[in-house]
Amino acid sequence: MTITHTDFVAPTGREEQWRFTPLARLRGLEAEAEFTGQVGIDWDPTDCRVERCSKDGIRYEPVDRVSSRAWADISEVVQVTIPRERAGGPSVNVRVKGLGGVASGHIRIVAESFSSATVVLTHTGAGAFAGNVDIVVGDGASLTVVSQQLWDADALHLGHHHVTVGRDARYRSAVVTLGGDVVRLVSTVDYAGPGGDAEMLGVFLVGPGQHVEHRLLATHTEPHCRSNVAYKGALDGDGAHSVWIGDVIVRPNAIGTDTYELNRNLLLSEGARADSVPNLELETGEITGAGHASATGRFDDDQLFYLQSRGIPIDVARMLVVRGFFADVVQRVGDPDLEAAVLLSVDARLESLGLGRIDEGIDS
Repeated sequence: MTITHTDFVAPTGREEQWRFTPLARLRGLEAEAEFTGQVGIDWDPTDCRVERCSKDGIRYEPVDRVSSRAWADISEVVQVTIPRERAGGPSVNVRVKGLGGVASGHIRIVAESFSSATVVLTHTGAGAFAGNVDIVVGDGASLTVVSQQLWDADALHLGHHHVTVGRDARYRSAVVTLGGDVVRLVSTVDYAGPGGDAEMLGVFLVGPGQHVEHRLLATHTEPHCRSNVAYKGALDGDGAHSVWIGDVIVRPNAIGTDTYELNRNLLLSEGARADSVPNLELETGEITGAGHASATGRFDDDQLFYLQSRGIPIDVARMLVVRGFFADVVQRVGDPDLEAAVLLSVDARLESLGLGRIDEGIDS
């Protein structure tokens, strides 16, 4: 059965999946706002195939009213195809730039069997964007997808990222959310065969008045698959609000499942709020392991004192602590150049929040 936007009623805020979201700031994306804006999508030359193609024949299932409205609005998708048995190679870089107004878009990534690649999606610009990303990881393939949200301060981004992980395939995602006024990303994972492995990483920085929401759902339906989630966020300023929802469902036939989800939040000032809700539903006890952890806290005063006692100004010390807080997640991306680029983006965002520069006050 094909799902359309008419299958989803406009949310009121009382629904579980919308109760944390500031509906009044969504510019009608959750209701009937017309898609009259524009978004530019381009990419660097690559040995992989990147093309615009019709959405006809592509099977995609939206998860809410916004993703279904975006799917109904588009007539074509930008598809990235990783050729069968491609072994590594340079990253595929795709850029999405909001050009104002309310816009939609859809990117499809297909990693053919036994291929290996990294795809970097970078979102910048202004306006309101409803964007879906549909990912298929073929049998035996290995795919890393880095999604960076570097929007202008007044931008709005609501998106759905869905991945299907094939037999003995490996998928790694790294979501880096630093910009925008409201960013709400829903990530869902399904398995198409035994032995699939999905690792979902995320870092986010939330400034005054900013709302950042990440919702994840891994549904285990195949035996001997793995999912691992690790998201870390830092919040600074009055009205800074983050939401992290981590859901894992293990169906009866998914024996041998190994799953774990973790969320850590660091509050840098008064007036910031982090909501963190991990959920785990087991329909079989024949698993390798399952667990979750969530914690929210403030700066470690001992770390700050240690750095200050060595002549480092407090603003720079705070910046170093936050950078170190993110480092263990960023270092799991698996590409040193990408890891360095992500940390540079984090540094720039920290500086914009008034936390100083890393090179200030440090005697080399």
